[in-house]
This record gives sequence, structure tokens and C-alpha cells, in this order.
Amino acid sequence: MKKKFMAGVVQFDVQKGETQKNLNIALGFLETLADQGVKLAVLPEMFPCSFDNENLKRHSQENGKILELLGRFAAQKQMAIAGTLPLMRDDRIYNTMVLIDVDGQIKGRYEKLHLFRLTDEHLYYTAGNQVVTVNTGFGRIGMMTCYDLRFPELARSLFLKQVQMILISAQWPEPRKEHWATLVRARAVENQVFMVCSNRTGKEDGLKFPGMSMVVDPMGKVLADAGGSDGCRKATIDLSQVESARTLIPCMTDRRQDIYG
Repeated sequence: MKKKFMAGVVQFDVQKGETQKNLNIALGFLETLADQGVKLAVLPEMFPCSFDNENLKRHSQENGKILELLGRFAAQKQMAIAGTLPLMRDDRIYNTMVLIDVDGQIKGRYEKLHLFRLTDEHLYYTAGNQVVTVNTGFGRIGMMTCYDLRFPELARSLFLKQVQMILISAQWPEPRKEHWATLVRARAVENQVFMVCSNRTGKEDGLKFPGMSMVVDPMGKVLADAGGSDGCRKATIDLSQVESARTLIPCMTDRRQDIYG
């Protein structure tokens, strides 16, 4: 396991239904990060097509080719890539985070547990029913998607499964950007993990998105912040800091499982 490596976040204005355009932009930023030595990168939620809900079946059928392309890119660049896209399983469509490892193979799939009713997400997607962790060469990784960030139970479940890092893809809106910044740091601190979180920019259906993609360490320090413009940022992840944080403040040991489980 690599104790120290560079992780990156990508953010851009994801265009609804414009798969090729979105993919070209994403690959451009991934190329930049690869050239900078990044070994793990996270893309925004629904990065190929955004919430083009009326055409989800077509997108879910096309996304196999996108995953193949990203797999080849990941293997060529020796860089793991994560992000969410609509995928079909058992005739139902899930907002699915996929983690492609450095060998180009899909190492993990996480289907978003909490669907955002304010934008009718529950009318088009099926909610997942599993907490997902993945053992990788970058340590034990947990995955979450956007609205999931508001549910500390999910992050705590990942903590109890001994993840060292949580990846998040999001389309988190501008009016609640302070919630995003606060919750990302809170999840890092309370679970003593690295957070590698991508959020989109731009506008869609009357909503504005602030970017603010971040990498945060287990003590809540922001190591990278992508600001409000399209782009990418990187930061060094030192997994020994997870062990240090958990030794300094032994939350795992001091939990009152006898009281609250």
C-alpha cells in the first residue's frame, strides 16, 4: 500500500446530455492531473451527462463505452479514477459511483443511498442499499455521493469499516455552499479520514454550482480547494496521518457502543 501519493479533484460545468463534450473536458483535466503525478482523481457527480433524466436509459446504455475508455486511460496513466454516472442494473437505473483502479479495472461500484427529493431524483433513480468500501493500493476507500454528505450515519459506517479515505462526487448548489464546506471538514474530523471531494461548477435548470472541490486531511485541514472556476487541483495524501490522528484522539476506542451501538 502506498502511504504517500497525490490525489486530485476535477470540476467543470457539466452540460446536460452533452456526453462527448463532457467527456472531452473531463479527460483534459485528468490528463493535466496525470502529468502532475496524481494517482487518484475524482470527477463530479453525473459527469458524462448531468441529470438528463428524460434520456437516462440511453445514457445508461452508452456508459459502458465511457467506462471502457476511462479504463484504458487509467491503465495508461496508472491513475485511479472515480465519479458517478447513471448505470442500469436489473432494469433499474442507479446514480452509481465507479472506482476504476490503476490497472483499468472497475474495483468498486457504489449506488447512491440518499436520493435528493427536492430535484425529484427519487422519481428517476433507484436508491442503493449497500455501504461500499474498496481495498486498493491507496488504502481502504469509502464512497459517497452528494446528498449522502448530510447523513453522518453513512460516513460513520465507513469509519467503522476502517476506511482511511472517503471519495465524494457532487452537484452541490451555490445557495448551500457553506454547508458543503462545513460538512466536508466535519466528516473528515469526526471520522479521522481524508476527504477527496469533487463538485461541479456552472448552471443548470436555474441552479448555480460553486465548485469548491476539496481535499481535506483527517484533522480538518483543507489541503486543496479548487475555488469557483473550471479546473483541477491536487494535494499530497499521507495515510500515516490517519493513524496519527486516531492515536492522538482515540475515537474508535472511546466510542460508547454499549449506549448507542
